[in-house]
Amino acid sequence: MKLETKCLHEGYEPKNGESRALPIYQSTTFKYNSTEQVAKLFDLTESGFFYSRLANPTVDAVEKKLASLEGGVGAILTSSGQAANMLALLNILGSGDHFISSASIYGGTFNLFAVTLKKLGIEVTFIDNDASDDEIRAAFKPNTKAVFGETISNPTIAIFDIERFAKVAHEKGVPLIVDNTFATPVLCRPIEFGADIVTHSTTKYLDGHALQVGGAIVDSGKFDWANGNYPEMTEPDESYHGVVYTKDFGAAAYITKARVQLMRDMGVCQSAMGAFLINQGMETLPIRMERHCKNADVVAHFLNEQDKVEAVSYPTLEGDAYADMAKKYLPDGCSGVIAFTLKGGREAGIRFIDSLKLISLVVHVADIRTCVLHPASSTHRQMSDEQLSAAGIAPGLIRLSVGLENVDDIIEDIKQALENV
Repeated sequence: MKLETKCLHEGYEPKNGESRALPIYQSTTFKYNSTEQVAKLFDLTESGFFYSRLANPTVDAVEKKLASLEGGVGAILTSSGQAANMLALLNILGSGDHFISSASIYGGTFNLFAVTLKKLGIEVTFIDNDASDDEIRAAFKPNTKAVFGETISNPTIAIFDIERFAKVAHEKGVPLIVDNTFATPVLCRPIEFGADIVTHSTTKYLDGHALQVGGAIVDSGKFDWANGNYPEMTEPDESYHGVVYTKDFGAAAYITKARVQLMRDMGVCQSAMGAFLINQGMETLPIRMERHCKNADVVAHFLNEQDKVEAVSYPTLEGDAYADMAKKYLPDGCSGVIAFTLKGGREAGIRFIDSLKLISLVVHVADIRTCVLHPASSTHRQMSDEQLSAAGIAPGLIRLSVGLENVDDIIEDIKQALENV
């Protein structure tokens, strides 16, 4: 099936007389007829549903759909995008380990890496999103276990060179983890360019309607976890009667461990109702992304012509630093998010945002409705000026998430707000 068809049909196939829409299995537990059957579930020798923290039929259907869209062997839904990135790393890193990340990432993720994981004994080295191969190699340490980046960075709209980072990571025997939230599998499928693990904040475009917080991890099934760097994948897990993930689950070793070990212990699961709402969004994802990209391209070109605008970051603009990379990784569009800076810095940005009438000031992005945010005073507020600068975020930078309204109405609102700057 083509991607558009997969968005509608993958994951759930109703049998004769069953519900055409994905059912909501609003249940914490599932009944069995014998202790033997339940024992097999806990021994991981049979698959099934027994407690919704680990698996639920509604959640399972959406996981299968997303895995198919990204080209992976399996996926798990989590309670948020933050939870997804946390589990993606904790699944293969522990105290004393190290990983590398692009500095141009979402502020909440930056804080997770730099502060919270550090408290757990996991160190991160942030490098420039456009670092050379040699600079990437130089960031490696003997205990480096992963490399991380965002396909389209939030909020600077920098494009991550997936194929190049994957090549260096694989030279060193570690996986590349890519957060594909802004691009979605409609615009880019990182696994096709060498990524090993893909994460999402499903709260954004996958849901698309600002209804349900969620996240996801997709496993490509292609990384060699038995290369000697990941003993937890190749040695018996005594918490599951000595199961060996690479031996017992093959290509699905990583995603299986993430579910039965970390989801079991941390409980950052998605609900059945939440998965249902995410699925509703995914069903219309292709047509929404087409409109988001089209509207954003028009708005970016409009902003680029305004005297009061100092700079605009959107890869379809002529001369944009990532224009060529966009042709490779994002040939069908660059999502609906634009970053721009007004002349006059922070104060100009505040006046502009406070003057908007149609466009909503919300702590959100990638919604069907156009919304705006000032990252330095909100999502990235915890970062110092030096950290903001390293991430490419100017104090006056504005993140504009272009929605599905008539583009003329969006531009009219921007025009009248600019008059007050």
